[in-house]
Amino acid sequence: MTTTPASDAYDDPGPAPAWGTVGPAARPLPAVAPPPADTTADVCVVGLGGSGLTAALRLAERGADVVAVDAHGLAAGAAGRNGGFLLAGLALFHHDAVARLGRARAVGLYHWTLEELDRTLADLPVSVARRVGSLRIAADAEEASDVDRMLAALEADALPAEAYDGPEGHGLLLPTDAAMDPHARCAVLADRALAAGVRLYAPFFVDHIGDGVVRAGDRVVRARRIVVAVDGGLEVLLPELAGRIRTVRLQMLATAPDPGVSLPRPVYRRWGYDYAQQLDTGEVLLGGGRDRSAVEEGAPPVPSDDVQGYLDTEVRRLGGTAPVTARWAARAGFTDDLLPVCEEVRPGVLAVGGYSGHGNVVGTGCGRLAADAALDGTRLSLPD
Repeated sequence: MTTTPASDAYDDPGPAPAWGTVGPAARPLPAVAPPPADTTADVCVVGLGGSGLTAALRLAERGADVVAVDAHGLAAGAAGRNGGFLLAGLALFHHDAVARLGRARAVGLYHWTLEELDRTLADLPVSVARRVGSLRIAADAEEASDVDRMLAALEADALPAEAYDGPEGHGLLLPTDAAMDPHARCAVLADRALAAGVRLYAPFFVDHIGDGVVRAGDRVVRARRIVVAVDGGLEVLLPELAGRIRTVRLQMLATAPDPGVSLPRPVYRRWGYDYAQQLDTGEVLLGGGRDRSAVEEGAPPVPSDDVQGYLDTEVRRLGGTAPVTARWAARAGFTDDLLPVCEEVRPGVLAVGGYSGHGNVVGTGCGRLAADAALDGTRLSLPD
């Protein structure tokens, strides 16, 4: 019965990303429209990104009548504006997860993400997602030591990883990871959800969640269960999470096809602050630099000169000379412990989000868990 306060969480999503216009997977999103004034469903899903669409599709495939809504539309948030990495594991590096959670739980959660990654790849065309592995590359000696500790922990737990030294630098190769076009992934999920009978509606600026009602002004969706699958701005929709989640601005750019760059697989560098992948058609999509600005937390999803200037230097460090064709930003939810929110926060209201930059795999896994918990009446939580 809590009213969601007005907030800039629903500001315009900012400049359009390059995703959706470049690469072999470029495709339009299906059209959606505002809902009728008053509609009813078994379950209402709030959020039309990867986790929300996954939850909606799962619910419909299990026979539920589903309405799914979003403030702006399909893939309008970080789900359609991120780096396109499909990574196993949590936002915590594996050795840090072992130290914090214990070996058994850390390994169990890693295997859960491996299974979700496999499911994702099986469900998407190869033009949208491809298993090429990923690299974590050390930027300095301190990070190189941490990379070595991470590799030792992965090897000790028989998880797929290899030492790597190559053109990108010293680091480790995670061979089961993958690259994808996040915008195209959302288009595929939305098409399948519509075919399964899900009613997708936007724009729908939620101002109230609770008591079996999701309201946006004078429009209302009534549902027995509500799944809130939102990353950036989750603490605004559900204020009781404000002490656990903070919304952070992430920034990216894209270049024209660049023959001077060769990145066969996605690369994480500098403790994961910087990341890049190159499409088969040659464009470089690069993001990061969040720590280079004092105003990234809570900032609107608009590119800033300081971070974009840093990203320009990163393109040059990679050997890039092609012009930048797009710059954009997104808002993502980060938690202090780097573990996602995955729980029933109010009676009948299940929340997933706060993926700390790892929502492409963890988020869809949480969305699937939320769908099952909504229908089965079971406790929603990360796997033990």
